[in-house]
Amino acid sequence: MHAYRTHHCGQLRAADVGSQVRLSGWVHRKRDHGHLLFVDLRDHHGLTQIVTDIESEAFKHLDKLRVESVVTITGDVVARAAEAVNPNLTTGEIEIRAREVSVQSAAQELPLPVAGEADYPEDIRLRYRFLDLRRDRIHANIVLRSNVIASIRQRMIGQGFTEYQTPILTASSPEGARDYLVPSRVHPGKFYALPQAPQMFKQLLMVAGFDRYFQIAPCFRDEDARADRSPGEFYQLDFEMSFVTQEDVFAAIEPVLHGVFEEFANGRAVTPAPFPRIAYRDSMLRYGSDKPDLRNPLEITDVTDHFVGSGFGLFARIVEGGGVVRAIPAPGAGAKSRKFFDDMNDWARSQGHAGLGYINIKGGEAGGPIAKNHGEEATAKLIAALGLGPDDGVFFAAGKELPAAKLAGAARTRVGEELGLIEQGVFKFCWVVDFPMFEYDEEAKKVDFSHNPFSMPQGELEALETKDPLDILAYQYDIVCNGVELSSGAIRNHKLDVMYKAFEIAGYTKDQVDENFSGMINAFKYGAPPHGGSAPGIDRIVMLLADEPNIREVVLFPMNQKAEDLMMGAPSPVSLKQLRELNIRVVEQQKG
Repeated sequence: MHAYRTHHCGQLRAADVGSQVRLSGWVHRKRDHGHLLFVDLRDHHGLTQIVTDIESEAFKHLDKLRVESVVTITGDVVARAAEAVNPNLTTGEIEIRAREVSVQSAAQELPLPVAGEADYPEDIRLRYRFLDLRRDRIHANIVLRSNVIASIRQRMIGQGFTEYQTPILTASSPEGARDYLVPSRVHPGKFYALPQAPQMFKQLLMVAGFDRYFQIAPCFRDEDARADRSPGEFYQLDFEMSFVTQEDVFAAIEPVLHGVFEEFANGRAVTPAPFPRIAYRDSMLRYGSDKPDLRNPLEITDVTDHFVGSGFGLFARIVEGGGVVRAIPAPGAGAKSRKFFDDMNDWARSQGHAGLGYINIKGGEAGGPIAKNHGEEATAKLIAALGLGPDDGVFFAAGKELPAAKLAGAARTRVGEELGLIEQGVFKFCWVVDFPMFEYDEEAKKVDFSHNPFSMPQGELEALETKDPLDILAYQYDIVCNGVELSSGAIRNHKLDVMYKAFEIAGYTKDQVDENFSGMINAFKYGAPPHGGSAPGIDRIVMLLADEPNIREVVLFPMNQKAEDLMMGAPSPVSLKQLRELNIRVVEQQKG
């Protein structure tokens, strides 16, 4: 018999009754019934119930052990009584009557419980992540992550992609988020950077003629944590293709994403390919966001024209000053009390906005300050234009276009949640396309890139030379699922004359472009194919599939919101000897 186990803890069935077996694992739970002791033994594969009576030598060992101790148990497989069968357990028809117990490692008192799913403070969970990972939900999430990555790899290879590994130590980039820098010992005063993404390298692979590349790529960005973004590092399905249009990119990745979501959806519906395409401007107007959650049926409407010269002076003045008014329907909200509407207004103020206007309709009668001042006839026209019913409500966001759109989008989400309109048990995908190439930076008082500076502008050089920069669209796109942006992507700008002109519009000289992006610029001088790609986030994909609200629940060893690894004590000071080897001196920050 094997020294530690003949079977794992999720393997034994009724057919094994009568067998002598050996199992090893962690003591998950103990239940003392006086003369009988029941122990749930757990390993990676599942649970098996162990039973021993007070007369047994095994009882003496198990009785004094704390939960989470590691033991090896030898015993006989016996059938449970009919009334004791556990249908929720794969091994629920049997139990092991223990003969021998060998303690491999006795556990001390636990800083957090493993059995059960009780909520625990984040700092404790992260400090003792090795214990947290033993909990059923987190353990299952990490296994799911592994299975999702394996499925993605198979599907990408099936689509004709080949996996290549790009460097981890590279050059710092002046674009994007802050880099993590790595000092060079052999080049004093110089630094490598950890890649924010393999962007340059994957484009160089296309220039090198590799045609279809992918990688489950680690990326490193020194940026703040959010619920859908890990601080420090994350992983993405990075891919790039040569000789492709935007539609070719969509056609290649849609079967991969649809397939992997369908495989792990557990009965939840998934948007079939081709996914809907929504232009950026339409998305901002109809949903108030460039990552629309299509589970929410509400759509925003521009009603600016209705308030030109309106009796509701606040909105009339906003419109006269070049602002907009956006309407967010609230079907059935007229049946709610005034408190619902006032709470929405208070919520808008708590988000830093001036407020959220509204009209509530009860039995066909429109009420509220806007209806009262806008005028009966004008209000009736507005209600008819919005298609509102006799007991509906409507909220209004007014102001400059972008702030009004963002408030309307946030209000759309909140109204959908408050009224229970968000469709459950579905994954709704869409592409957001036609992003503007440039935007006006109010602080710097200049035109700048709005998205990815290396995207191909629609119309190429002619558009750059003849159009208002703010009217130029790019071949840039985002893939969105349930309101979560999985990735941005683009058809790349592979033509140097177009690239120099695009950067010139954003205020960069040719010499600055050559200096900052020398590797790619030099490569493009020797023949570059049209190419494009994207990079859906692995962590976000798994977060959606696991139905988790925070990305830390699907990452093995995440950092906290301050980018600290509480378990390993990173970041940490290093010795003077190490600093001298790197020719580095640490300058302490002045207090106050």
